[in-house]
Amino acid sequence: MQQKNIALAYVLWFFLGQIGIHRFYTGRIATGIMQLLLGVSGWATTWILIGYVPLGILWLWLLIDIFLIPGMCRNPR
Repeated sequence: MQQKNIALAYVLWFFLGQIGIHRFYTGRIATGIMQLLLGVSGWATTWILIGYVPLGILWLWLLIDIFLIPGMCRNPR
């Protein structure tokens, strides 16, 4: 498989990271689905305040992804 564009991965992370699009782009489908579910369920339940728990987990994961994106782009699945 060919190497993915790191700049594009960071743009996807910045604008669409809460729904895991950058992970789909780099071939991490399972974790992309997990981020998508965390984002959707979190935002859907923020009105009852419980949604901030999955969003907090997602935001921490997205913070860690800042450092993982170059490796995910060099070794796409």
